[in-house]
Amino acid sequence: MAYFLKKTNNKKGTYLQIYESYYDPQRKGGAHRSYKPIGYVHELMDSGIDDPISHFQVEVDELNQKANAKKAADKNKTISDESPEKYLGYFPFKNVNDSLRTKKYLDIMQTATDFRFNVYDMMSSLIYSRIVHPCSKSKTYDDVLPKLFETADFSLNQIYSGLAYLGMEYEKVIEIYNHQINLKYKFDTSHTYFDCTNFYFEIDREDDFRKKGPSKEKRHDPIVGLGLLLDANQIPIGMKLYPGNESEKPVMRDVIDGLKLRNNITGRTIQVADKGLNCGNNIMHALKNGDGYIFSKSVKMLSETEKVWVLLPNDYRTVKNNTGDVLYMIKECVDDFDYEFVDKNSHKRTVKLTEKRVVTYNPTLAKKQLYEINRLVDKAHSLKASQAKKSEYGECAKFVNFISTDKKGKETEGKVKVTMNEEAIENARKLAGYNLLVTSELKMSDQEIYKAYHNLWRIEESFRIMKSELDARPVYLQKEETITGHFLICYLAVLLTRLLQFKILKNEFCSEDIFTFVRDFRVAKISDRKYMNLARNSIFIKNLASKTMLPITSYFLTNSDIQKMLSHRF
Repeated sequence: MAYFLKKTNNKKGTYLQIYESYYDPQRKGGAHRSYKPIGYVHELMDSGIDDPISHFQVEVDELNQKANAKKAADKNKTISDESPEKYLGYFPFKNVNDSLRTKKYLDIMQTATDFRFNVYDMMSSLIYSRIVHPCSKSKTYDDVLPKLFETADFSLNQIYSGLAYLGMEYEKVIEIYNHQINLKYKFDTSHTYFDCTNFYFEIDREDDFRKKGPSKEKRHDPIVGLGLLLDANQIPIGMKLYPGNESEKPVMRDVIDGLKLRNNITGRTIQVADKGLNCGNNIMHALKNGDGYIFSKSVKMLSETEKVWVLLPNDYRTVKNNTGDVLYMIKECVDDFDYEFVDKNSHKRTVKLTEKRVVTYNPTLAKKQLYEINRLVDKAHSLKASQAKKSEYGECAKFVNFISTDKKGKETEGKVKVTMNEEAIENARKLAGYNLLVTSELKMSDQEIYKAYHNLWRIEESFRIMKSELDARPVYLQKEETITGHFLICYLAVLLTRLLQFKILKNEFCSEDIFTFVRDFRVAKISDRKYMNLARNSIFIKNLASKTMLPITSYFLTNSDIQKMLSHRF
């Protein structure tokens, strides 16, 4: 950039201006523009300046000296405290988030607080930070937020205050998002998928929220439970947090009732869940509300008559893939089955329900389960040979009999006599590869039931995204409302991921492809108006460039290019 004194002669006289030269990327060459208008020479002389041209040439020379000094300083610039690298891969999530127009409602909510920062902006920044680089809140504040392309204007204390507020109001926030999603995309609640997981905390003592219970990671630390509900297209509808010592089975009823009421879901839905949530009370609750159910049921827990039906080769149909390989075998029946449940007066009742049952045999699953059974049997044999204590057997204890050496027939803490339980081993091997589904939907075909249930893996994938991709376990947070606010951020990150994956990219790419792009798409500043694209080439980035017509595959990017990405609408 250089400055010069421009002299323009016209009828009134000679007009002076200071002009600057600069590089115009549109023309791909040099251009000039007015930097400072000065005035007519004769008017300047009348104001007391004897030689205006010489006078203002001195100012031009000073401007050029400063520009040259800055240019020289830039050449010798040492390592800066601020990294030139910026995260930009979050822009598709920002596009989706902005398009939902939830900000206006959250801004109205915020009027009831005395916050001096915008809650929506803070929440959105935390969502994008969690997506590009999940870490603690203090590390997010120090290392991640400054590297987002858009600046964040709030302090660390404001983050904690905002999280606590969002935690207290998390159901309202989800309701706002659901309302806007329903306007834009429409939820499909003809089927709903529900499952629970939990997150452990490495703390010494329980509190009112973090309680000890059965952990998915087989740990003994206090845990918090999380229930997640998805619609038929695997889009999250809502979540519910509960203390870790509470049973998942009643949580399912509470969550579904609460979410249907809060989101005005009045139609009949078919609740799809794993065997851990299959119980008489959940089934009766679904039917009482006019809903249906598809639950998995343990084949091992069936009566002997039902096990005989499962194992009989009669009526099985073989389902193959395009190359002729057997995927699974399937058969169905409709009959009346007894269910036990506890009524509102805490009395046990038995009811007979007409139900369809669909059983499948999967040879790949059978091979995997047989391997695991044989591994446990071998372990039991080796422990038996070494005369190990009962407490050392763990999972393989189900394949052995422990005979107490106490003369009174009571168990002892020391060594006991161990024999292999051949009947249990034989039964386990017989049932390897079989899976049973029970449903109220008598008119649904076995294939439809099978497909509906096997979409449940999407909710397990959502949990996996939370636990691995988003590193959801809030190690350093202590207060219940702050922990809840943190999980809301993770939930909204999963929600935006699913909307991008299913509604915009039409399920053409898996979540791993999306997160690889998000974390790889970074830019480095090389001048005031230019950036270098650091992302590696991939099928995903080419597809996204084609879909959006944005220059995300270009090596050099301008401020204008990046602003187009951040303001893009799918």
